[in-house]
Amino acid sequence: MKPTKADFTREEWQVIQQHRTPAQVQNFLRTLAYNREKQGATCISFRKVIEKRLAHCLEGALTAAVILEQHGYPPLMVSIESKDHLDHVLLLYEHRGKYGSVARSRDTALHGRQPVFRRVRDLVMSYFDAYVDKTGRIKGYAVADLNDLGNYDWRFSEKNVWKVEHYLQDIPHRAINGSELRYQKNLRRYLKFHAEYPDRSPDYFANKHTWL
Repeated sequence: MKPTKADFTREEWQVIQQHRTPAQVQNFLRTLAYNREKQGATCISFRKVIEKRLAHCLEGALTAAVILEQHGYPPLMVSIESKDHLDHVLLLYEHRGKYGSVARSRDTALHGRQPVFRRVRDLVMSYFDAYVDKTGRIKGYAVADLNDLGNYDWRFSEKNVWKVEHYLQDIPHRAINGSELRYQKNLRRYLKFHAEYPDRSPDYFANKHTWL
């Protein structure tokens, strides 16, 4: 059941009221420190993200889900599988019949997308080039509704919400067989860029106009 105002702290409700659109939530996620899990793996809830002011990709997607749920968006996630098992999670939203996403990442090009995609697969493929690094390559995706978790407290729990991560890992994913030539081209480009700028995130992608 969707929470009401009474379920939130004053600070949490203020964040919700100040960020009413996917673009505003994306900008909010960018203000959070990236959770590099220096003290060990985490999967913290919206409540803990607001408290700590940091989030990795899944934690950012959960935070976006809680905020946008209060503004009429269902808590839908897209799980993107990578061949190196370093998967990515997006908050999926729909606007005028087209799909977009809100996301948090260490990589600029893996943040959200504007609602310009006719199919979820098209949205996922907008991440294909940017996902290529030394080991990463998209191999599949799945859409999940967090309402399917029933009464599980993924919004406010003081503990790690590992059940969400396991749920996203376990649901069936649709395979994506991307072009090998496309992958190799992007791999060469990434390795060249990384050799020249080891501390920078690539931003040379042609689809930048679709970024949120």
